[in-house]
Amino acid sequence: MDLEPIFIVFIIFASIVAVIVGPSFLKHRDRREMQLTVRQAVDKGQTLPPELIDALTQDVQKNLPSRTKDIRKGVLSLAAGVGIAGLALAVEATSPGRGLNGEGALLGLACIPAAIGIAFIILGFFNPNKA
Repeated sequence: MDLEPIFIVFIIFASIVAVIVGPSFLKHRDRREMQLTVRQAVDKGQTLPPELIDALTQDVQKNLPSRTKDIRKGVLSLAAGVGIAGLALAVEATSPGRGLNGEGALLGLACIPAAIGIAFIILGFFNPNKA
């Protein structure tokens, strides 16, 4: 039994998982160490400088949804949907037999990012955070 194909597939999926999970794990570990350091300082009765408090809350403020982020995500998603739809129409135009190449399914697939993009654009107009 040849294990090389199984090993190659395992390496591909493991690298995808490492790219996705690795940075979030490292960020979580850094945050946990920072909280432990702050907790020890508070337990010893030390006062926390305002710069440290600003650094701890900066991540929270950065991840808040804003009008510009929503509109940007919406425009990018809408552009992805239009691009997929354009690909479907190009496949349809170049195919000798209509309906054989799955262009209808590709047009249906294009509706998903386009609908998400439209939703983000609408959310961007109703979001009270301007920044």
